[in-house]
Amino acid sequence: MAAITTVITGSTSGIGKVAALELAKKGHAIYMLVRNTPKGERVREEIMAQTGNKNIFVVRCDVSDMQSVREAAEELKAKLFGINILINNAGSAFTEKQLSKDGFEMTFALNHLGHFLLTTSLMPLLERGQARIINVSSQGHQRAKPNFDDLKWEHTPYKVMKAYGISKLYNIYFTKSLAERYKDKGIVSYALHPGVVNTNIWDGVKGIARLFVGVLKLFMITPEKGAETIIYLATQPKLEKNSGKYFIKCKVAKNSLIADNAEARNKLWAISEKLVKI
Repeated sequence: MAAITTVITGSTSGIGKVAALELAKKGHAIYMLVRNTPKGERVREEIMAQTGNKNIFVVRCDVSDMQSVREAAEELKAKLFGINILINNAGSAFTEKQLSKDGFEMTFALNHLGHFLLTTSLMPLLERGQARIINVSSQGHQRAKPNFDDLKWEHTPYKVMKAYGISKLYNIYFTKSLAERYKDKGIVSYALHPGVVNTNIWDGVKGIARLFVGVLKLFMITPEKGAETIIYLATQPKLEKNSGKYFIKCKVAKNSLIADNAEARNKLWAISEKLVKI
């Protein structure tokens, strides 16, 4: 029986690393899409040593850089016939406004747009693999509203958690659009909130926010706990009826009311297509 082929972004630390390790234990062939290749190779060696699974591979991919995403997709298309599981996990929060190499606001580029380009570029492989697409979102989406008219924060004062929340709302829009657009191709998609996890996503926080995060960390869960829902969605059978839904603690949960807005998610898809020129 052929190994399940799993592609995962953000797999050198935190919940992504744990998910890669646990799925490797279950015999999956893991393709780790990583920004830092030497670190990726070290994690690859760790996973192989702990699991005995030799089907662990590193592909360079900076998800915030659209050319890097395109190159990674081409590399995967040259190596693979199909992909069974795609886990769009890479993400971060930026305390100060930054622009990506392509000129996009960095939170938007990394947390949404790069994964949009990666997923749509890999669609032939995902269709062949009857894939599950898993998007790591957050409860941070609950108070968010789309900022389609100011994606670069040129007219709105930039706030880290507001930008992060909007990007996580877009993850849910993307999940629902994928479920709707590709249901006849055998593809399913899920979004999830992993919990408030103690990972390096919080390392760049400064000032008063740093003090707040320091206190919050006392109540954060471990990456191992945070990865549980990702692993569940990647391995649990008979989840097809829940395609497009949002999960917390391995159960279907309520997303925000605005996250169900079909017009907004279609607008996001159209904007994203235009921005990445597909």
